[in-house]
Amino acid sequence: MKINGQSVSRETQEKLEHFVELFKKWNKTTNLVAPSTLTELWSRHIADSAQIFHLSPYPQRWVDLGSGGGFPGVVTAIFLSEIGGGWIDLVESNNKKAAFLRIALKETGARGAVHPVRIEKAPAILETCDSVSARALAELDLLFDYIHPWATKNPDLKAYFNKGRDYESEVQKAHGRWQFDLVKHRSAIEADSVVLEISNLALRR
Repeated sequence: MKINGQSVSRETQEKLEHFVELFKKWNKTTNLVAPSTLTELWSRHIADSAQIFHLSPYPQRWVDLGSGGGFPGVVTAIFLSEIGGGWIDLVESNNKKAAFLRIALKETGARGAVHPVRIEKAPAILETCDSVSARALAELDLLFDYIHPWATKNPDLKAYFNKGRDYESEVQKAHGRWQFDLVKHRSAIEADSVVLEISNLALRR
């Protein structure tokens, strides 16, 4: 099996398939994604999540913000189990979604844990990390507020954010308050979308 041109082991494929089945079951009672996108779980949600991990496929400490239905958090956790190292902490304040995430991690044997707290409180319980991810969560300026405590503690922190076609306006707005290095990775899913890789984040003085 291949996702975005990357080979996936049989074991990882089986874990992803089990995650998808769990997702479909839970989505009937818990609004994890819009029903209109259920037919695109593999081509849109799984593939979109996988491209974040493949930008930094190493055994490291991840934090995923606003994990919701597990994209990209659970997908990253499954890929981490394939390489046999690293860990991801999923931050999701909605208790029903957090319950789903816990079951998904447990039943797939993925490398991660769930923290049912507001994002603003996450740095107090997760003191450090190497990489942060978020998908369809907030504008860059607010995302930077969320991750700044980790960037202050770890100058090598990298963040990966999936963004749509209007990302340029978010980048310009963020430059008003922040200094940062930016790498734009063209999305393998949608022609006008990107994954923004952020590093060296600091408030402007």
